[in-house]
Amino acid sequence: MIILLIVVIILLVIVLWGIYENKVLLTVRREDLGGSLKIAHISDTHRRSFGRNSSELIAKTAAESPDLILLTGDMVSRDETDFRLLRSTLNGLNKIAPVYMIYGNHEQSLPPEFHPELEEIIHTSGTILLNNKVSKRVINDNELYICGIYPKYTTYKKSGGYRDLDTVTAQDIKAMVGDHPSGRTLLMAHNPLFAESYAEWGAEYTFSGHVHGGSVRLFGVGLLSPERKLLPRYSKGVYDVNGMKLCVSAGLGKPRLFDPAEIVVYRI
Repeated sequence: MIILLIVVIILLVIVLWGIYENKVLLTVRREDLGGSLKIAHISDTHRRSFGRNSSELIAKTAAESPDLILLTGDMVSRDETDFRLLRSTLNGLNKIAPVYMIYGNHEQSLPPEFHPELEEIIHTSGTILLNNKVSKRVINDNELYICGIYPKYTTYKKSGGYRDLDTVTAQDIKAMVGDHPSGRTLLMAHNPLFAESYAEWGAEYTFSGHVHGGSVRLFGVGLLSPERKLLPRYSKGVYDVNGMKLCVSAGLGKPRLFDPAEIVVYRI
């Protein structure tokens, strides 16, 4: 009887924590990689709002005073039809610092009739969309090349499933954005699972999301990727991949447990 009571209490605590984590909690993770340039990284919001019109997300980002904001995809969900939350989020973030964005698999798989509205919202907010594009920018005397890749959807899903997915190679990246620029390069790539290819192409830093921290984290390990694979290699944190820093956000949306929504702030 006592054991059963303990189990019930533990399960109740987990349920209550899960509700709090998925409805309220928004954390800021700070990573000092050496340097003075401050980058705020936001990913995978899907349709989740923090405060009315994302007011809490915007306020917490502003409090970090970033020099640059990177949005690494899935800022909407594929079945979303009302983009007012995205509009208010982008408008608010652009008042803080320059904002760059790439598409994730959910933006890619939106019905075609919604793409013009999505692109209009991004453009009018001042956000710079880098789908297979490169932008040169000088911030605090730092010359940066910010690159964003837009791989085939078959790298995420194929024939309705997750078997025999296509990969992203260094040659694919070259075809998307050209040779590695002759300067410090930040690569925005929604999916971190091709990290070795990003490093081979020559990125110094790559910013990714997609894996949602593994959805459930136990002892600091993410358990599941969106491809339904157990123990994804890169789920949350900063990884050294052949000399490249792979910066993976656990994101903000989608159900999660012991894996709180996060804004990540890097000093590079």
